[in-house]
Amino acid sequence: MTQSESKKYSAENIKVLEGLEAVRKRPAMYIGDTGKRGLHHLVYEVVDNSVDEALAGYCTQISVTFNPDGSVTVTDDGRGIPVDMHKEEKKPALEVVMTVLHAGGKFDKGSYKVSGGLHGVGVSVVNALSEWLVAEVHRDGKIYRQDYHRGGVNSKLTVVGKTRKTGTTVSFIPDGDIFSETHFEYDLIADRLRELAYLNKGLEITLTDNRKEEPVTDIFHFKGGLADFVRFLDEAAQPLHAKIITVERENTEVPVSVAVRYNAGYNENVLSFVNNINTIEGGTHLSGFRSALTRALNNYATRNNLIKAKRNEKVNLTGEDFREGLTAIISVKVAEPQFEGQTKTKLGNGEIKGLVDAIVYEGIQDYLEQNPSIGRKIIEKAVMAARSRHAARKARELIRRKSALGSSTLPGKLADCSNRDPALCELYLVEGDSAGGSAKQGRDRRFQAILPLRGKVINAEKARLDKLLSNNEIQTIITALGAGFGGGSDDINGGERSSSDFDIEKLRYHKLIIMTDADVDGSHIRTLLLTFFYRKMPEIITGGHVYLALPPLYKVRQGKKEIYAFDDAELERAQEKFKRDNKTQKIEIQRYKGLGEMNPEQLWSTTMDPERRTLIQVTIEDAVEASRTFQDLMGSDVEARRHFIETNAKFVVNLDI
Repeated sequence: MTQSESKKYSAENIKVLEGLEAVRKRPAMYIGDTGKRGLHHLVYEVVDNSVDEALAGYCTQISVTFNPDGSVTVTDDGRGIPVDMHKEEKKPALEVVMTVLHAGGKFDKGSYKVSGGLHGVGVSVVNALSEWLVAEVHRDGKIYRQDYHRGGVNSKLTVVGKTRKTGTTVSFIPDGDIFSETHFEYDLIADRLRELAYLNKGLEITLTDNRKEEPVTDIFHFKGGLADFVRFLDEAAQPLHAKIITVERENTEVPVSVAVRYNAGYNENVLSFVNNINTIEGGTHLSGFRSALTRALNNYATRNNLIKAKRNEKVNLTGEDFREGLTAIISVKVAEPQFEGQTKTKLGNGEIKGLVDAIVYEGIQDYLEQNPSIGRKIIEKAVMAARSRHAARKARELIRRKSALGSSTLPGKLADCSNRDPALCELYLVEGDSAGGSAKQGRDRRFQAILPLRGKVINAEKARLDKLLSNNEIQTIITALGAGFGGGSDDINGGERSSSDFDIEKLRYHKLIIMTDADVDGSHIRTLLLTFFYRKMPEIITGGHVYLALPPLYKVRQGKKEIYAFDDAELERAQEKFKRDNKTQKIEIQRYKGLGEMNPEQLWSTTMDPERRTLIQVTIEDAVEASRTFQDLMGSDVEARRHFIETNAKFVVNLDI
C-alpha cells in the first residue's frame, strides 16, 4: 500500500453499526464498564423495568433468581410488555423493546408518569450483552415467548400456553466474550433490591440463589417504607426518640416522602433519592429538605423558648447543629428529572427545592406540635452541638492558620517532599516512629512525604467535633494535608455545608497512603483513619486519593536468593519454587511482625517503590453499607460490633494475634 493510499479517508471508511452492534462494540458507553459493576448493572436494568410497573401501580411482586447455569431470571406481576404489532417497525412490540435502542413505554408519559434507572439504556442493552435471552410475557390470557442470541432474534414470537396471570419474565446469561467475569454476587444484588423495597412501600421483592446445594432466599417487603429504611440505617445507633418522623405527600405532581430520626451520635447520615436513583451528589431536593428542617426546628425552638443559654453565652443554632446525629431519607418522584454533577447523580430541577421545602416544613412543624417531648430532645441536642461547635472554633482557626501559612508551619515530624505539584506527590501515614524512621530514609524524597503517627488516633465515630479537633494526631493530619477541615459523610450526598473550610483543590498530596503493621493494632489504626476520612473528609475518598499500602508478611530466603510473600499462598509458592530450584539447600522464613523490622532498603523495595509496591485504592461502592459498617465497627453498640465480627470472621485472612 502506498503512502497516499494509507492516508486515503473516504465514505468507505465510515462504518455504520446496525441494530445493537454499537452496544457490543462499545459496551462501557452503555453500562459503565465490563467488570463487576457493569455485569450487575444488567440485573438492575431488568429489575428497574419491573419497578417502573410498580411505580405505575400495576406490580406488587418481583422475583430475581440466580440459576445453576449462571443465568438470572427476573419475574414481575405487572401488565406484561405489549406483544401486538408495532406500526412503524412492523414487528411485535416485545421484539422492538428487546432489539431497538431507546425503545420502550418510558418515553410515553401516558404509560409511565415517572421511571427509575440511572442510565436509562433499556433492556435492549441487556439483550445485546447476553449470550442468550428469553422473554416470556403473560398477557391477554396467553403466554408469549421469544428467544434472542447476542441481541439478535433467535425465534419468532410464539404462544406457548394459556394463563390467568399478567406479567413479564426475562432470563439471560451474560456474554463471556464481553465481561471479564460473569459471576453475580448475591450480597451486591441483595443490597440494591433491599433498597428498592424500602423506597417502594408495599412492594415485595424475592431474591433466590439456586446455584448452591441448599438454595438461599431473601424476601424484601417493608410496609413502613422509608421509616423502616431509617431503622435499618440506624440499627447500631442509640436513638434519641423511638418514633420516626415521617412526611409524605403522594397526591401532588411531585410525590415527596421523608423519614427522619435522631440518635445520640455526632455524625449525619442523609440519603436522597429521585425515582429510586441514589443521588449521591444531592441536589435541589436535598437542599429543600435541609433548609426546611433548619427553619422548622429553629422556629419551633424560638416559639417554645427552648434555647436556654448559660450566663454570658449566646447560642445561635445553625443547620449544622440540627444535623448532628441525624439519619434521614428523602425520596421524590420527578417526571422529567435533570441530572448534573460529576456522576450525573445530582438533581438540578430548580422548582423541586421550593416544593420539597414547603412540604417538609409543614410536615415537621405538625409533627413537633403533636410530639413536644421529641421536639424538646432534638433542640437540646442541637444546643449541645452548638456549644461543641463554638468550643471547636479555636482549634479550627489554629488549623486554618497553619494550613494557610503553608510549608513554613507544617508539623515538625512531617518529612515533606521537594516536589510542589500535588498530582505528583504522595503522603505516607505511617504507624509509629520506628517505621516512620525507616520510611524517611528509604523514600524517594522528590515526591514521597512521610508522617509518622504515634498510637491510635481518636475515634471519629464517637467523638464530638471539639474533642476531635483538639486531638494532636488529627490536627497534624489536617495541617499536613493543607485542605482545611469540615463537612461529614453527608457531603457524599451533596447539599450545602456550614462552617466548613475544606477545599479539595488545596490538597497538598493526591495520593494519601496509609501504611500500618499487618497485625490487629495496625488494622485498628487503619480503620480509625478511614473512619475519620469517611466521616469528616469524604471527598478525599470519593476523589480516589486514599490508598492502603500492602507490606509483605514474609521474607523467604535460600542462599543469596530472596522472595517477599504478601500472604500465605505466596509463601507456599515461594517455598515450592525454591524446592524446585534446589532441593537440598535450607529455606529460611522470616515473619514480619511490624514495619519497624524492615530496614529502609527493604521497606522501599517491597512497599514504597512505585515499580514494585502493591497499593489498594479505597472506594465507596455503597454509601449505605459503608455507613452501617463504620457504625457497627466504631460506634457505641457493643452487640452490633460483636454481631459484625461473628458474621465476618470466616472471611478474615492473615489475622495476626
